[in-house]
Amino acid sequence: MSIDLSLDRIRRLSGYLPTYTRPTCHITGTNGKGSVSALLSSIFRAASPSPEFIVGRFNSPHLTSVHDSIVLNDAPVSADFFAAARARVVQADKDHDIGASNFELLTCTALNLFETVGADVVVLEVGMGGRLDATNVIPDESVLVSAMTAVDLDHQAFLGGTVAAIAREKASIARSGRPFVLGQQLHGEVEPVVLGILGKIGAHLIDVPVVGRRTWDEGLDGPRPTANQIPPPPTPILAHIPCFEAPIHALLPLQGQHQLGNLAVALGVVSAIRTNASVSLPWIDRLTPGTVARGIRNTRWPGRLSWHTVPGFVAPILVDGAHNAASARTLAAYITSLSQDERPLALTFMLALSSSPPKTPSQTLAPLLSLNADVAVAPLPFSPPEGMPWVRHEPRDALVASARELAPGAVIWDGCDGNQDPPTQLRSALDWAARRQAEKGGLVVVAGSLYLVADFYRLLEETGETIERSMI
Repeated sequence: MSIDLSLDRIRRLSGYLPTYTRPTCHITGTNGKGSVSALLSSIFRAASPSPEFIVGRFNSPHLTSVHDSIVLNDAPVSADFFAAARARVVQADKDHDIGASNFELLTCTALNLFETVGADVVVLEVGMGGRLDATNVIPDESVLVSAMTAVDLDHQAFLGGTVAAIAREKASIARSGRPFVLGQQLHGEVEPVVLGILGKIGAHLIDVPVVGRRTWDEGLDGPRPTANQIPPPPTPILAHIPCFEAPIHALLPLQGQHQLGNLAVALGVVSAIRTNASVSLPWIDRLTPGTVARGIRNTRWPGRLSWHTVPGFVAPILVDGAHNAASARTLAAYITSLSQDERPLALTFMLALSSSPPKTPSQTLAPLLSLNADVAVAPLPFSPPEGMPWVRHEPRDALVASARELAPGAVIWDGCDGNQDPPTQLRSALDWAARRQAEKGGLVVVAGSLYLVADFYRLLEETGETIERSMI
Protein backbone atom coordinates (compact mmCIF):
# COMPACT_ATOMS: atom_id res chain seq x y z
CA MET A 1 0.00 0.00 0.00
CA SER A 2 1.27 3.46 -0.93
CA ILE A 3 0.42 6.77 0.70
CA ASP A 4 -2.54 8.51 -0.97
CA LEU A 5 -3.02 11.92 0.63
CA SER A 6 -6.67 12.91 0.47
CA LEU A 7 -9.46 13.97 2.81
CA ASP A 8 -12.22 12.35 0.73
CA ARG A 9 -12.24 8.95 2.45
CA ILE A 10 -11.87 10.20 6.01
CA ARG A 11 -14.59 12.80 5.50
CA ARG A 12 -16.96 10.07 4.35
CA LEU A 13 -15.95 7.82 7.23
CA SER A 14 -16.33 10.61 9.79
CA GLY A 15 -19.88 11.15 8.57
CA TYR A 16 -20.84 7.73 9.91
CA LEU A 17 -19.29 8.33 13.33
CA PRO A 18 -20.25 10.69 16.17
CA THR A 19 -19.43 14.30 15.32
CA TYR A 20 -16.10 15.41 16.73
CA THR A 21 -16.53 18.38 19.07
CA ARG A 22 -13.49 18.37 21.39
CA PRO A 23 -11.53 21.66 21.83
CA THR A 24 -8.33 20.97 19.91
CA CYS A 25 -4.83 22.35 19.44
CA HIS A 26 -3.65 21.25 15.97
CA ILE A 27 0.15 21.08 15.53
CA THR A 28 2.14 20.76 12.30
CA GLY A 29 5.77 21.29 11.25
CA THR A 30 8.71 19.26 9.99
CA ASN A 31 10.50 18.69 13.28
CA GLY A 32 9.46 19.47 16.83
CA LYS A 33 5.70 19.04 16.60
CA GLY A 34 5.81 16.00 18.87
CA SER A 35 7.83 17.89 21.46
CA VAL A 36 5.34 20.77 21.32
CA SER A 37 2.44 18.37 21.78
CA ALA A 38 4.15 16.72 24.77
CA LEU A 39 4.80 20.12 26.37
CA LEU A 40 1.22 21.25 25.83
CA SER A 41 -0.41 18.12 27.21
CA SER A 42 1.84 18.28 30.27
CA ILE A 43 1.00 21.97 30.81
CA PHE A 44 -2.74 21.28 30.52
CA ARG A 45 -2.43 18.41 33.00
CA ALA A 46 -0.53 20.59 35.46
CA ALA A 47 -3.24 23.24 35.21
CA SER A 48 -6.02 20.71 35.88
CA PRO A 49 -4.54 17.66 37.62
CA SER A 50 -7.90 16.17 38.61
CA PRO A 51 -8.50 12.75 36.97
CA GLU A 52 -11.92 14.04 35.91
CA PHE A 53 -10.19 16.56 33.63
CA ILE A 54 -9.12 14.69 30.50
CA VAL A 55 -6.30 15.78 28.20
CA GLY A 56 -6.10 13.78 24.97
CA ARG A 57 -3.07 13.60 22.70
CA PHE A 58 -2.52 11.94 19.34
CA ASN A 59 0.99 11.45 17.93
CA SER A 60 2.33 9.51 14.99
CA PRO A 61 4.10 7.33 14.41
CA HIS A 62 3.41 5.28 17.50
CA LEU A 63 6.36 4.29 19.63
CA THR A 64 6.24 0.59 20.56
CA SER A 65 2.58 -0.33 19.96
CA VAL A 66 -0.03 1.29 17.76
CA HIS A 67 -2.30 2.10 20.72
CA ASP A 68 0.41 4.23 22.38
CA SER A 69 -0.17 6.90 19.73
CA ILE A 70 -3.35 7.81 21.62
CA VAL A 71 -2.78 9.23 25.10
CA LEU A 72 -5.17 10.25 27.87
CA ASN A 73 -3.74 12.26 30.76
CA ASP A 74 -0.18 11.45 29.69
CA ALA A 75 -0.75 7.67 29.68
CA PRO A 76 -1.31 5.55 26.54
CA VAL A 77 -4.82 4.14 26.26
CA SER A 78 -5.13 0.46 27.08
CA ALA A 79 -4.97 -2.07 24.28
CA ASP A 80 -8.57 -3.13 25.03
CA PHE A 81 -9.92 0.42 25.00
CA PHE A 82 -8.10 1.07 21.75
CA ALA A 83 -9.39 -2.15 20.19
CA ALA A 84 -13.00 -1.29 21.04
CA ALA A 85 -12.74 2.16 19.45
CA ARG A 86 -10.87 0.77 16.46
CA ALA A 87 -13.57 -1.87 15.93
CA ARG A 88 -16.27 0.80 15.72
CA VAL A 89 -14.30 2.69 13.10
CA VAL A 90 -13.37 -0.37 11.06
CA GLN A 91 -16.99 -1.55 11.07
CA ALA A 92 -18.18 1.81 9.73
CA ASP A 93 -15.48 1.69 7.05
CA LYS A 94 -16.54 -1.82 6.06
CA ASP A 95 -20.30 -1.18 6.16
CA HIS A 96 -20.00 1.75 3.78
CA ASP A 97 -17.23 0.36 1.56
CA ILE A 98 -14.98 3.38 2.08
CA GLY A 99 -11.54 1.75 1.94
CA ALA A 100 -9.87 4.15 4.36
CA SER A 101 -6.10 3.88 4.79
CA ASN A 102 -4.50 2.60 7.98
CA PHE A 103 -3.61 6.12 9.09
CA GLU A 104 -7.11 7.37 8.34
CA LEU A 105 -8.54 4.53 10.43
CA LEU A 106 -6.10 5.34 13.23
CA THR A 107 -6.94 9.05 13.14
CA CYS A 108 -10.68 8.32 13.26
CA THR A 109 -10.06 5.91 16.12
CA ALA A 110 -8.27 8.63 18.08
CA LEU A 111 -10.95 11.24 17.39
CA ASN A 112 -13.75 8.79 18.21
CA LEU A 113 -12.05 7.81 21.44
CA PHE A 114 -11.52 11.44 22.49
CA GLU A 115 -15.19 12.13 21.78
CA THR A 116 -16.31 9.04 23.68
CA VAL A 117 -14.45 10.03 26.87
CA GLY A 118 -15.40 13.69 26.50
CA ALA A 119 -11.83 14.99 26.50
CA ASP A 120 -11.67 18.53 27.85
CA VAL A 121 -8.84 19.45 25.48
CA VAL A 122 -6.99 17.54 22.75
CA VAL A 123 -3.52 18.07 21.33
CA LEU A 124 -3.47 16.69 17.79
CA GLU A 125 -0.21 16.19 15.89
CA VAL A 126 -0.37 16.18 12.09
CA GLY A 127 0.89 12.97 10.53
CA MET A 128 2.45 14.39 7.35
CA GLY A 129 2.00 17.76 5.70
CA GLY A 130 -1.25 19.31 6.80
CA ARG A 131 -3.67 20.30 4.05
CA LEU A 132 -4.50 16.72 3.08
CA ASP A 133 -3.45 15.02 6.29
CA ALA A 134 -6.15 12.90 7.91
CA THR A 135 -6.06 15.00 11.09
CA ASN A 136 -7.26 18.00 9.09
CA VAL A 137 -10.73 16.44 9.00
CA ILE A 138 -11.58 18.04 12.35
CA PRO A 139 -14.31 20.70 12.03
CA ASP A 140 -13.48 24.40 12.28
CA GLU A 141 -15.58 24.78 15.42
CA SER A 142 -13.36 22.36 17.36
CA VAL A 143 -10.09 24.16 16.61
CA LEU A 144 -8.83 26.32 19.46
CA VAL A 145 -5.53 27.17 17.79
CA SER A 146 -3.29 25.85 15.02
CA ALA A 147 0.50 25.95 15.27
CA MET A 148 3.48 25.28 13.06
CA THR A 149 7.01 24.44 14.17
CA ALA A 150 10.11 24.85 11.99
CA VAL A 151 9.70 23.75 8.38
CA ASP A 152 12.42 22.02 6.41
CA LEU A 153 12.83 19.57 3.55
CA ASP A 154 11.25 16.17 4.22
CA HIS A 155 8.73 13.93 2.44
CA GLN A 156 9.32 15.89 -0.77
CA ALA A 157 7.70 13.17 -2.88
CA PHE A 158 4.38 13.96 -1.20
CA LEU A 159 4.63 17.59 -0.09
CA GLY A 160 6.70 19.28 -2.81
CA GLY A 161 10.35 19.76 -3.61
CA THR A 162 10.91 23.16 -1.99
CA VAL A 163 10.62 24.54 1.53
CA ALA A 164 8.00 27.01 0.30
CA ALA A 165 5.85 24.23 -1.16
CA ILE A 166 6.10 22.21 2.04
CA ALA A 167 5.26 25.28 4.14
CA ARG A 168 2.16 25.84 2.01
CA GLU A 169 0.94 22.31 2.68
CA LYS A 170 1.58 22.59 6.40
CA ALA A 171 0.15 26.07 6.93
CA SER A 172 -3.09 24.96 5.30
CA ILE A 173 -4.32 23.54 8.60
CA ALA A 174 -5.11 27.17 9.54
CA ARG A 175 -8.80 27.93 10.12
CA SER A 176 -10.78 31.10 9.50
CA GLY A 177 -11.09 33.31 12.55
CA ARG A 178 -8.75 31.13 14.60
CA PRO A 179 -5.26 31.96 15.92
CA PHE A 180 -2.25 30.44 14.16
CA VAL A 181 1.05 30.25 16.05
CA LEU A 182 4.13 30.36 13.82
CA GLY A 183 7.38 29.11 15.31
CA GLN A 184 10.81 30.47 14.51
CA GLN A 185 11.96 29.46 11.03
CA LEU A 186 15.35 28.74 9.53
CA HIS A 187 14.17 29.49 6.00
CA GLY A 188 13.08 33.01 5.10
CA GLU A 189 10.57 31.83 2.50
CA VAL A 190 8.31 30.19 5.10
CA GLU A 191 6.77 33.27 6.73
CA PRO A 192 5.55 34.98 3.52
CA VAL A 193 3.86 31.74 2.47
CA VAL A 194 2.17 31.42 5.84
CA LEU A 195 1.07 35.06 5.90
CA GLY A 196 -0.43 34.67 2.44
CA ILE A 197 -2.51 31.68 3.51
CA LEU A 198 -3.64 33.30 6.75
CA GLY A 199 -4.63 36.46 4.90
CA LYS A 200 -6.76 34.54 2.41
CA ILE A 201 -8.77 32.66 5.03
CA GLY A 202 -8.85 35.28 7.79
CA ALA A 203 -6.79 33.47 10.42
CA HIS A 204 -4.88 35.42 13.08
CA LEU A 205 -1.08 35.21 13.27
CA ILE A 206 0.33 34.80 16.76
CA ASP A 207 4.05 35.43 17.16
CA VAL A 208 5.89 33.15 19.54
CA PRO A 209 7.28 34.64 22.74
CA VAL A 210 11.00 34.89 23.40
CA VAL A 211 12.27 32.00 25.50
CA GLY A 212 15.79 32.33 26.83
CA ARG A 213 18.20 30.54 29.09
CA ARG A 214 18.85 31.96 32.53
CA THR A 215 21.34 31.14 35.25
CA TRP A 216 20.56 28.38 37.71
CA ASP A 217 18.77 29.76 40.78
CA GLU A 218 19.01 27.47 43.80
CA GLY A 219 16.04 29.24 45.36
CA LEU A 220 13.85 28.38 42.34
CA ASP A 221 15.53 25.33 40.87
CA GLY A 222 16.99 23.42 43.80
CA PRO A 223 20.63 22.37 44.36
CA ARG A 224 23.02 23.40 41.60
CA PRO A 225 23.97 20.41 39.38
CA THR A 226 27.55 19.25 39.05
CA ALA A 227 29.58 20.55 36.12
CA ASN A 228 29.77 18.53 32.89
CA GLN A 229 27.36 15.85 34.08
CA ILE A 230 26.00 13.34 31.56
CA PRO A 231 23.18 13.67 30.81
CA PRO A 232 23.04 17.42 31.28
CA PRO A 233 20.55 18.83 33.81
CA PRO A 234 17.30 20.52 32.77
CA THR A 235 17.70 23.96 31.23
CA PRO A 236 16.62 26.93 33.38
CA ILE A 237 14.47 29.16 31.18
CA LEU A 238 12.80 32.55 31.38
CA ALA A 239 9.84 33.48 29.21
CA HIS A 240 7.50 36.45 28.97
CA ILE A 241 4.18 35.70 27.28
CA PRO A 242 1.45 38.26 26.57
CA CYS A 243 -1.28 36.59 28.60
CA PHE A 244 0.63 36.82 31.90
CA GLU A 245 2.01 39.86 33.70
CA ALA A 246 4.54 37.76 35.58
CA PRO A 247 7.36 35.97 33.72
CA ILE A 248 7.64 32.20 33.64
CA HIS A 249 10.65 30.70 35.40
CA ALA A 250 10.90 26.99 34.65
CA LEU A 251 13.21 24.04 34.17
CA LEU A 252 13.00 22.52 30.70
CA PRO A 253 13.84 18.80 30.80
CA LEU A 254 13.79 18.29 27.02
CA GLN A 255 17.38 18.28 25.83
CA GLY A 256 18.90 20.42 23.09
CA GLN A 257 19.02 24.10 22.14
CA HIS A 258 16.23 23.56 19.61
CA GLN A 259 13.79 22.77 22.41
CA LEU A 260 13.77 26.45 23.37
CA GLY A 261 12.09 27.10 20.03
CA ASN A 262 9.63 24.27 20.56
CA LEU A 263 8.79 25.60 24.01
CA ALA A 264 8.20 29.03 22.47
CA VAL A 265 5.60 27.48 20.15
CA ALA A 266 3.91 25.72 23.07
CA LEU A 267 3.82 28.95 25.08
CA GLY A 268 2.45 30.77 22.04
CA VAL A 269 -0.40 28.25 21.99
CA VAL A 270 -1.03 28.80 25.72
CA SER A 271 -1.14 32.55 25.19
CA ALA A 272 -3.48 32.18 22.22
CA ILE A 273 -5.87 30.04 24.26
CA ARG A 274 -5.82 32.50 27.15
CA THR A 275 -6.46 35.55 24.97
CA ASN A 276 -8.08 34.32 21.74
CA ALA A 277 -10.14 31.26 22.65
CA SER A 278 -13.12 31.00 20.30
CA VAL A 279 -15.12 28.93 22.77
CA SER A 280 -15.76 29.25 26.48
CA LEU A 281 -13.32 27.07 28.43
CA PRO A 282 -14.08 26.71 32.14
CA TRP A 283 -10.48 25.72 32.90
CA ILE A 284 -8.75 28.58 31.12
CA ASP A 285 -8.00 30.55 34.30
CA ARG A 286 -6.09 27.59 35.69
CA LEU A 287 -3.34 28.34 33.18
CA THR A 288 -1.06 30.49 35.35
CA PRO A 289 2.70 31.11 35.33
CA GLY A 290 3.01 28.58 38.14
CA THR A 291 1.00 25.79 36.53
CA VAL A 292 2.68 26.38 33.17
CA ALA A 293 6.13 26.14 34.81
CA ARG A 294 5.12 22.92 36.56
CA GLY A 295 3.84 21.43 33.31
CA ILE A 296 7.09 22.29 31.53
CA ARG A 297 9.12 20.63 34.28
CA ASN A 298 7.00 17.46 34.16
CA THR A 299 7.26 16.94 30.39
CA ARG A 300 8.54 13.57 29.21
CA TRP A 301 9.16 12.78 25.54
CA PRO A 302 10.99 9.47 25.00
CA GLY A 303 13.05 8.94 21.87
CA ARG A 304 13.97 12.57 21.34
CA LEU A 305 17.39 13.29 22.83
CA SER A 306 16.45 11.05 25.74
CA TRP A 307 18.93 9.23 27.94
CA HIS A 308 18.44 5.70 29.21
CA THR A 309 20.29 3.49 31.65
CA VAL A 310 20.72 0.04 30.15
CA PRO A 311 22.09 -3.09 31.86
CA GLY A 312 25.62 -3.87 30.67
CA PHE A 313 26.54 -0.31 29.68
CA VAL A 314 28.95 1.81 31.68
CA ALA A 315 27.14 5.04 30.73
CA PRO A 316 23.62 6.00 29.63
CA ILE A 317 22.61 5.53 26.00
CA LEU A 318 21.45 8.55 23.99
CA VAL A 319 18.32 7.81 21.96
CA ASP A 320 16.98 10.11 19.25
CA GLY A 321 14.61 9.58 16.35
CA ALA A 322 16.48 12.02 14.06
CA HIS A 323 15.38 10.92 10.59
CA ASN A 324 16.15 13.81 8.25
CA ALA A 325 18.99 16.24 7.66
CA ALA A 326 17.52 18.96 9.88
CA SER A 327 16.99 16.70 12.88
CA ALA A 328 20.39 15.07 12.30
CA ARG A 329 22.00 18.52 12.46
CA THR A 330 20.20 19.11 15.74
CA LEU A 331 21.45 15.81 17.14
CA ALA A 332 25.00 16.53 15.93
CA ALA A 333 24.97 19.96 17.58
CA TYR A 334 23.78 18.41 20.82
CA ILE A 335 26.52 15.76 20.77
CA THR A 336 29.11 18.46 20.11
CA SER A 337 27.82 20.42 23.11
CA LEU A 338 28.54 17.40 25.33
CA SER A 339 32.25 17.26 24.50
CA GLN A 340 34.28 18.36 27.50
CA ASP A 341 37.68 18.82 25.83
CA GLU A 342 39.34 19.00 22.44
CA ARG A 343 39.99 15.28 22.12
CA PRO A 344 37.82 13.41 19.60
CA LEU A 345 34.87 11.79 21.34
CA ALA A 346 34.32 8.06 20.86
CA LEU A 347 30.90 7.71 19.24
CA THR A 348 29.22 4.39 18.55
CA PHE A 349 26.12 4.79 16.41
CA MET A 350 23.26 2.31 16.07
CA LEU A 351 21.72 3.55 12.80
CA ALA A 352 18.70 2.67 10.71
CA LEU A 353 16.89 4.81 8.15
CA SER A 354 13.56 4.67 6.38
CA SER A 355 13.71 4.55 2.60
CA SER A 356 12.21 7.87 1.50
CA PRO A 357 13.36 8.98 -1.98
CA PRO A 358 14.57 11.49 -3.04
CA LYS A 359 16.13 11.74 0.43
CA THR A 360 19.37 9.73 0.51
CA PRO A 361 21.13 8.09 3.46
CA SER A 362 24.13 10.37 3.01
CA GLN A 363 22.00 13.51 3.26
CA THR A 364 20.61 12.39 6.61
CA LEU A 365 23.81 10.94 8.04
CA ALA A 366 26.26 13.65 6.95
CA PRO A 367 25.85 15.83 10.07
CA LEU A 368 26.45 12.85 12.36
CA LEU A 369 29.26 11.07 10.57
CA SER A 370 31.16 14.29 9.86
CA LEU A 371 31.69 15.02 13.56
CA ASN A 372 35.23 15.25 14.89
CA ALA A 373 35.01 11.89 16.62
CA ASP A 374 36.29 8.34 16.81
CA VAL A 375 33.28 6.90 15.00
CA ALA A 376 31.90 3.39 14.86
CA VAL A 377 28.68 2.48 13.09
CA ALA A 378 26.29 -0.45 13.33
CA PRO A 379 24.08 -0.31 10.19
CA LEU A 380 20.75 -1.89 11.10
CA PRO A 381 17.24 -2.65 9.88
CA PHE A 382 14.11 -2.03 11.94
CA SER A 383 10.97 -4.04 12.51
CA PRO A 384 8.07 -3.22 10.16
CA PRO A 385 5.88 -0.74 12.06
CA GLU A 386 2.41 -2.01 12.84
CA GLY A 387 -0.22 -0.73 10.43
CA MET A 388 2.31 0.96 8.13
CA PRO A 389 3.09 -1.56 5.38
CA TRP A 390 4.54 1.10 3.08
CA VAL A 391 7.47 1.82 5.42
CA ARG A 392 10.75 0.17 4.39
CA HIS A 393 14.21 0.46 5.89
CA GLU A 394 17.27 1.31 3.83
CA PRO A 395 19.32 -1.79 3.01
CA ARG A 396 22.50 -2.39 4.97
CA ASP A 397 24.68 -1.90 1.87
CA ALA A 398 23.35 1.64 1.40
CA LEU A 399 24.12 2.55 5.01
CA VAL A 400 27.59 1.02 4.81
CA ALA A 401 28.34 2.93 1.59
CA SER A 402 27.28 6.22 3.20
CA ALA A 403 29.33 5.54 6.31
CA ARG A 404 32.44 4.79 4.28
CA GLU A 405 31.91 7.91 2.17
CA LEU A 406 31.28 10.26 5.09
CA ALA A 407 33.64 8.76 7.67
CA PRO A 408 36.36 6.81 5.85
CA GLY A 409 38.07 5.87 9.10
CA ALA A 410 34.93 4.65 10.84
CA VAL A 411 34.73 1.17 12.30
CA ILE A 412 31.74 -0.61 10.79
CA TRP A 413 30.12 -3.46 12.68
CA ASP A 414 29.94 -6.57 10.56
CA GLY A 415 28.68 -9.04 13.14
CA CYS A 416 25.18 -9.31 11.76
CA ASP A 417 23.50 -12.21 10.05
CA GLY A 418 21.16 -10.80 7.44
CA ASN A 419 18.77 -13.68 8.08
CA GLN A 420 18.21 -12.62 11.68
CA ASP A 421 15.21 -10.47 12.55
CA PRO A 422 15.81 -6.77 13.34
CA PRO A 423 15.55 -7.10 17.15
CA THR A 424 18.14 -9.89 17.16
CA GLN A 425 20.50 -7.81 15.02
CA LEU A 426 20.01 -4.81 17.31
CA ARG A 427 20.68 -6.93 20.38
CA SER A 428 23.96 -8.18 18.87
CA ALA A 429 24.95 -4.65 17.87
CA LEU A 430 24.27 -3.36 21.38
CA ASP A 431 26.47 -6.11 22.84
CA TRP A 432 29.24 -4.95 20.50
CA ALA A 433 28.63 -1.31 21.44
CA ALA A 434 28.80 -2.14 25.15
CA ARG A 435 32.19 -3.80 24.69
CA ARG A 436 33.46 -0.83 22.66
CA GLN A 437 32.21 1.65 25.24
CA ALA A 438 33.85 -0.30 28.06
CA GLU A 439 37.15 -0.09 26.15
CA LYS A 440 37.00 3.45 24.74
CA GLY A 441 34.39 5.29 26.80
CA GLY A 442 32.37 7.85 24.89
CA LEU A 443 28.74 7.67 23.85
CA VAL A 444 26.45 5.07 22.34
CA VAL A 445 23.77 6.71 20.20
CA VAL A 446 20.63 5.07 18.77
CA ALA A 447 19.37 7.24 15.91
CA GLY A 448 18.06 7.53 12.37
CA SER A 449 14.50 6.33 12.81
CA LEU A 450 11.78 6.21 15.44
CA TYR A 451 11.17 2.65 14.26
CA LEU A 452 14.68 1.69 15.37
CA VAL A 453 14.03 3.55 18.62
CA ALA A 454 10.89 1.43 19.04
CA ASP A 455 12.94 -1.76 18.60
CA PHE A 456 15.38 -0.48 21.21
CA TYR A 457 12.57 0.22 23.68
CA ARG A 458 11.02 -3.20 23.14
CA LEU A 459 14.39 -4.82 23.89
CA LEU A 460 14.66 -2.65 26.97
CA GLU A 461 11.28 -3.87 28.16
CA GLU A 462 12.41 -7.47 27.71
CA THR A 463 15.00 -6.84 30.43
CA GLY A 464 12.21 -5.96 32.85
CA GLU A 465 12.78 -2.23 32.52
CA THR A 466 10.24 0.32 31.36
CA ILE A 467 10.87 3.32 29.14
CA GLU A 468 9.90 5.69 31.94
CA ARG A 469 11.99 4.03 34.65
CA SER A 470 15.08 3.88 32.44
CA MET A 471 14.91 7.55 31.44
CA ILE A 472 17.24 9.91 33.27
